[in-house]
Amino acid sequence: MAGELGARKQNQAAYDDLIAFCKLMMPEFIVGKHHRILADMLMGIEKGDKDRVCVNIPPRHGKSQLVSIFYPAWFLGRNPDKKVMMVSHTTDLAVDFGRKVRNLIATDAYRSVFPTVKLAQDSKSAGRWNTNVGGEYYACGIGSALAGRGADLAMIDDPVSEQDALSTTALDNVYEWYTSGPRQRLQPGGAIIIVMTRWGKKDLTG
Repeated sequence: MAGELGARKQNQAAYDDLIAFCKLMMPEFIVGKHHRILADMLMGIEKGDKDRVCVNIPPRHGKSQLVSIFYPAWFLGRNPDKKVMMVSHTTDLAVDFGRKVRNLIATDAYRSVFPTVKLAQDSKSAGRWNTNVGGEYYACGIGSALAGRGADLAMIDDPVSEQDALSTTALDNVYEWYTSGPRQRLQPGGAIIIVMTRWGKKDLTG
């Protein structure tokens, strides 16, 4: 009985708090001070207290694990009818994030926190899948066509690669696509999160 009560408390903590969710899904996840700050910002988005977050973090600080894998899974657990758009500098990278989020939602550990949330039966694509109540996850790279796409949450993780960081043309293309693409595709009350390493003054943050 004590074990069952402890599990319920642990699952409730994971439902309420993003860092607790991360630790439950991945016990070896090392939480730094910057993770707590970032998690609080992301939770503010989910609560509706914020609609724009832009964070600049150097490489190898665990930002993608938290922002692009755990957070969308947690967000959809709490909002399974919402639409999430995941963007990175290549479609392959964004789809890889989508695969990891989808696989996480299919685990028993996830179901213990969000027992009513499941993948739709026909959700086989890593980059485009749905929840059992009509929520949607769509992964794409910079420059992708977005006709007919909407988003309650648009997430942009490293929109430019390190290799293209010094290319003015590449940086201009990112900004032009952002202003005509994801920013125009937000649902009413939608939010945008940009998390990226800064490589130059004319990048998307700049």
